[in-house]
Amino acid sequence: MTDILLPELGEGIENVEISDIMVSEGSNIKKDEPMIVVESDKASMEIPIDISGTIEKIYIKKGDKISAGEPILSIKSNKGSQQSNQNIKNIEQEHIQKEIIEENNIQETAKSIPKAIKHEKDRAISTQSPIGKGVLASPSVRRFARELGCDLNLVEGTANKGRISQEDVQNYIKGQLSKPLNDRTNLTLKAPGQDLDFSKWGNIEIQPLNKIKRTTGTRLQQAWQAIPHVTQFDKADVTKLEQLRISLKKLNKDKKLKVSILPFIMKAVIKALKEFPHFNSSLDENSKNLVLKKYYHIGIAVDTEDGLIVPVMRDVDKKNIKAISSELLELSNKARNKKLLPNDLVGGTFTISSLGGIGGTFFTPIINPPEVAILGISKMQDEAVFLEKKFRKRKILPFSLSYDHRIIDGADAARFTSQLSYYLSNLDKLTEK
Repeated sequence: MTDILLPELGEGIENVEISDIMVSEGSNIKKDEPMIVVESDKASMEIPIDISGTIEKIYIKKGDKISAGEPILSIKSNKGSQQSNQNIKNIEQEHIQKEIIEENNIQETAKSIPKAIKHEKDRAISTQSPIGKGVLASPSVRRFARELGCDLNLVEGTANKGRISQEDVQNYIKGQLSKPLNDRTNLTLKAPGQDLDFSKWGNIEIQPLNKIKRTTGTRLQQAWQAIPHVTQFDKADVTKLEQLRISLKKLNKDKKLKVSILPFIMKAVIKALKEFPHFNSSLDENSKNLVLKKYYHIGIAVDTEDGLIVPVMRDVDKKNIKAISSELLELSNKARNKKLLPNDLVGGTFTISSLGGIGGTFFTPIINPPEVAILGISKMQDEAVFLEKKFRKRKILPFSLSYDHRIIDGADAARFTSQLSYYLSNLDKLTEK
């Protein structure tokens, strides 16, 4: 009988959460079949086994957090031979490193997660509400902390029996503000009212957030707090573009290939980015220099059952509409089926979030750092537009551009959205090189 251990998953990854167990004790499993599904901070991933046999014992359960080197299960090899734990660990590591979603997502992750969140990651999820437990503080101190957006669970009490005083809260906030931005604990991790005991007014259900949603929520909160967001709204007359899409859909013989408007939007974005290069940039680590990127890797937000995931399509400027459509389908399927590779999630220069298939008129997307802008696409609408001395029915596409006001001013944002609208409204300009 051989124990299968969790291998090293990449630099900076301390543990993963078990979101599903795909085998049972006594069942047979073949080499390369998935045995568990784990969640890192970026995505869910199936972990395959590299040995065939019969499952003798499962050491973990759904919701557990495990680290590298900890046992997952024991297996009796069908071949009657056993390998050492170290050999199996090495074999698994070589296989999984090709598939596991690494957490060191360049600057996006490595420099955005505050140290205090590391401790949150190590806490087991409780199915019971922690409200009102573990913190000794008077109502006035709790109110004071809520007004300042301070999580009392992070404050050390110095009064009698560890009770937290108003001075403790003030000293904690002063200490956080004196630290570099990347080392600060998130002072507004909790909104006012989150510490209320809601069960006093009726039945409640505690539903734990999965790791992806917890980490995404933290990153979005940090991005909103650290980046001065401004959103520019605009529209494009895509009547001719929609007519072209419909004609291509009729001609399309590949039933697996979806003909959507998104690849055309991506091509229009590339043309606009080339004219406004600072929209395709990032601030350096000291926020003193602008890093202008000469490549165009577009992140596409994908809605999955586990949460929002943003795979990246590389070198969009070098691909035609058909190639973009095919790769979009491939990336979306990989995201929803937990098959994304590490390289699929890093290196983005600009992100597009499309809600057009669901609905809505406008929305304000949050920037995906270290990028400096993000485009939100809403649902296409029929509108009456006054053209050639009469009102005509046109297909109008509303969109939103959120941008970092430290780098981009309002005038340039308006120029960017106007140029983007121009390309989407004029097919001849969109297709010319």
